[in-house]
Amino acid sequence: MTPLNIVLIVLAILVVIYILRGIKIVSQSETMIVERLGKYNRTLNAGINVILPIIEKAKDTIARRQDGRLIINSRIDMREQVYDFDKQSVITKDNVMTEINALLYFQIVDPMKAVYEIQNLPVAIEKLTQTTLRNVVGEMELDETLTSRDTINSKLRNVLDDATNKWGVKVNRVELQDITPPESIRRTMELQMQAERNRRAEILKAEGEKQAQILNSEGEKQAEINAAEADKQANILKAEGEARAKILQAEAEATAIRNVTEAISDRGADPVNYLLAVKYIETLKEIASGQENKTIYLPYEATNMLGSIGGIKDLFQK
Repeated sequence: MTPLNIVLIVLAILVVIYILRGIKIVSQSETMIVERLGKYNRTLNAGINVILPIIEKAKDTIARRQDGRLIINSRIDMREQVYDFDKQSVITKDNVMTEINALLYFQIVDPMKAVYEIQNLPVAIEKLTQTTLRNVVGEMELDETLTSRDTINSKLRNVLDDATNKWGVKVNRVELQDITPPESIRRTMELQMQAERNRRAEILKAEGEKQAQILNSEGEKQAEINAAEADKQANILKAEGEARAKILQAEAEATAIRNVTEAISDRGADPVNYLLAVKYIETLKEIASGQENKTIYLPYEATNMLGSIGGIKDLFQK
């Protein structure tokens, strides 16, 4: 083999290597930043792309793997990514040290800014999240922190989204995983929760007894009202019966007196004397019916009454 052939073969191999190095295949949801002579030139899209080796090269960036380690990679992932930050200690407004860890969901929307506006994007996002979390939690008391996760998530997302906008990053959401107060605080909270449950139980018991007493009193009241209404109706009916009886008796007596009066008048006698004599006899009968021995004095007018009785005798004889 002649030296010329060797040189041609070497040149052919170099050309092939040059061509192969100039071909870049970019996967879907990924992109690459190309620099020409150290200056930004263009952003490669998904598919087959050609660059000029030696004078052009793909920009290396720092990425975070799923296990948390940082790697150097020339490809930029455009999908939504999640960072799981380790627990960190934060101090609440009421000076309670607590541990909090969070999940951060973000997406790179401008690859050029993500490469050139920040040196180490994963670490920058992590540190920014930690400091923002300390600031947000530091403005809240422990009880509010434990019960206001949605509020904390919303505040964190807004602050991080504004801060990472210049890096070409969009923070979609932030989720707090665990909020762990100190052991002494947890024991105190458990006692407090137990006391609160006991208090609620006592309140419910008292409310039940109160309601029962109210219902009993309402029942007794209604029973008394019903009894009073029944007595009222009974008295009314009794009074109406007695009144009706008296009316009937009076009508009967009136009829009897009218009949007697007509009969006596037809016979030419005085009915007044007759009626007085009858009432006088009834009165004497009631006086004499007493069980004790009584001395009875007749008034002077009794002789007149006796005369009337004699007249009645004559009247019946006729």
